[in-house]
Amino acid sequence: MKWHHVQANWSAFYEAIADKWPEVDEADLDEIDGDQRAFIAYLAEATGQEPAEIREELREWLRGEIPSDIVMDPIHDNHSIALSSKYVNEGEDEYDDDAHFGDDQDD
Repeated sequence: MKWHHVQANWSAFYEAIADKWPEVDEADLDEIDGDQRAFIAYLAEATGQEPAEIREELREWLRGEIPSDIVMDPIHDNHSIALSSKYVNEGEDEYDDDAHFGDDQDD
């Protein structure tokens, strides 16, 4: 993903940010409002790490996929669904309605 995805959907990324950096506070993230430099400075202060270390962690985090619940885009969504197939039980289709996943024994 690119920073502009994070910046454009800033509040939607709060959970993903907190998963990666549990030290963050949502009120502080509100004030940062997607500013990458402010975010790096904030993380450096919150974690006690050097800004260079935070920049590297951020680069690594950005190499990941955009969480599918953040960006609603058919191309991205279908790609994310295809990637999720490794978590779907054998005999089930990752494109089926997920309300029915795991309930094969109930039929």
